[in-house]
Amino acid sequence: MAESESSELRDESQPLAEKTALVTGGARRIGRAIALALAASGANVAITYRESQAEAEDLVRTLGAFGVEAMAVRTELTDAERVRQSVAAVVEEFGRLDVLVNNAGLFEAAALETITVEQWDRMYATNTRAPFLVAQAAYPHLKAVEGRIVNVGSLGGAHAWATHAHYCSSKAALHRLSETMAKAWAPEISVNCVAPGMIAFGEVDATYAHFAEKTPMRCNGSAEDVAEAVLFFATGPHFITGQWLAVDGGLGL
Repeated sequence: MAESESSELRDESQPLAEKTALVTGGARRIGRAIALALAASGANVAITYRESQAEAEDLVRTLGAFGVEAMAVRTELTDAERVRQSVAAVVEEFGRLDVLVNNAGLFEAAALETITVEQWDRMYATNTRAPFLVAQAAYPHLKAVEGRIVNVGSLGGAHAWATHAHYCSSKAALHRLSETMAKAWAPEISVNCVAPGMIAFGEVDATYAHFAEKTPMRCNGSAEDVAEAVLFFATGPHFITGQWLAVDGGLGL
């Protein structure tokens, strides 16, 4: 096989080789699956975490097995200065930033009439304000390399859930923010949003079984399903921007 042909094959199997991705809230669950998928595609991966230090350190070791570089940065995503410092640390370590995945999020159920101002503000600070802050800090670095932003929204951002008013509202705002970023930062940066439906982790209870029965695909989704959708936006045509993709097995239909 000619050397040029071999190089093309390597590029196809690792489309993110020599690029850097940052995944917020990457130590656990969906974030971990996203980080692993990006590393498998050749990217150097940085993750942020707040309290999950052991899980973050374990993931960094696991990512290294893919032959890429990895780092974990402890930060508070609602603090603008710490966000800027964290993004700067990633760029200093890897020299560039190509893909930002705003994955960190807060989920909570509460009756609408009982939601406190503190609950409402905390939900928006994590699910809407934090992605804005991280994207803003990453903007000049992504612009320099024609990078990508993938925000992790929710099916709840497109459908009203009676016991999740603050959550649904914050994710709906993130969906619209994604569209706004796509218009404001084109043509250099593509911005899209992945909206998971019911995603199961480990043992499933009766609630998960109920939703699986309601889902046309007759099952709940996995973290890996979400990661594959993120990977599509991270490696697919740069021309695709301002879109949101439901990963829900048809639950939202």
